[in-house]
Amino acid sequence: MGASRGAGARLYSFLADAQARGPTEALRALNLQALSGRPLQEVFLGIAEYVCPIGGTVDEGIARDAFVETIADLADQGIVDFDAMTPAQMQTTFEMFVTNTIEARIYNDIGNNGIALPSDVAAVERVQDQLHDFISRAVSDALADTATAGSPLTQQDALRHVDTVYEAAFDMLQTLAEAESET
Repeated sequence: MGASRGAGARLYSFLADAQARGPTEALRALNLQALSGRPLQEVFLGIAEYVCPIGGTVDEGIARDAFVETIADLADQGIVDFDAMTPAQMQTTFEMFVTNTIEARIYNDIGNNGIALPSDVAAVERVQDQLHDFISRAVSDALADTATAGSPLTQQDALRHVDTVYEAAFDMLQTLAEAESET
């Protein structure tokens, strides 16, 4: 998950900068001050090249797709004003991105590694829903545990949590797929 980890670190850094110095200064640091005051979706599309540089690897494509999915998820949640984002919304944004990257990576690995999924479409959808819920909760819990410990979340902590959640989710997917295949 190299490209996704790097993209996560850049998104985290940008959000932390926006929280610490304000949205306008965070955008100015990327020479994107023209996006100041624009809707969140425009701002995030503008920082897409910074967060997920264009490349040709599958991992880079996964990170980019996850970032675009995160932008759509934010709109679905009604988070549309970058300048008014609360620290909790910034945390949610990072969690959504991490969840989306882990899910996308696992789905890619399903195709590459041949994990056997049930042949019944409804069973596959149940596995997919359960996996999404598991990843989302695991990411949120891991990041909350760090915050509860009293120290601020560092990029290294965040990336370590991404790796841990990915491994746990992949193991869970195998278990769910086997259980659904047996029914």
